Amino acid sequence: MKTITSILLIFLLSGYTFAQNSNDARALLDKAYATYEASDGIRLSFKSTLTDKDGTAYIPQSGEAYIKGDKFKLEMEAMDIWFDGKTQWVLMKDVNEVNISAPTTSEIASISPLALLGIYKNGFTLKTPASKTISGRSTHLIDMVPASQNKDFKSITAAIDKESGNIIQVILTMADGMKNKIDISGYNTNHQFSDAIFRFDKNDYPGVEIVDLR
Repeated sequence: MKTITSILLIFLLSGYTFAQNSNDARALLDKAYATYEASDGIRLSFKSTLTDKDGTAYIPQSGEAYIKGDKFKLEMEAMDIWFDGKTQWVLMKDVNEVNISAPTTSEIASISPLALLGIYKNGFTLKTPASKTISGRSTHLIDMVPASQNKDFKSITAAIDKESGNIIQVILTMADGMKNKIDISGYNTNHQFSDAIFRFDKNDYPGVEIVDLR
């Protein structure tokens, strides 16, 4: 689920050039929040690499994300995930099984686009940007650090391309020391998505085992 959080964070902060102080960064995040709410739908591509606290990297996962308001669908090699704003379906492809759940408020906060974008408003300190070259591109690094101890995050770092103003990388550092690095290869806004794509349809997956955890 931490992967999901990071994936959504990539888009939600994308497309905005961060100025050189935290007040300006916060103002731009406010703008991003308003723009996100007004968007018809977003599609993005990503690659996620998990690293444990000892520095061991796991096999990267690539995928596509489709987002509309508080709804989303994620497509990855090992699993697909649907969330229609109330119910979540997780298809584990290796065992052909779908788990259905109704996330709690705290669980939604870890996967919902709106909840994730809103975290900067309360309890996070935005640090003055630093400069770093990533994959040959000059970027601003924006650190968001919890103002008080957070059970989930130590920090969130976004790398923003100085030329395009787009985020090209996000690193989520968890409280347990694990890191999730997300590289974004492209995103498109203002897609017209039917609400149906954010719900699992068992008719499309004959023979799948359904486990209702609600």
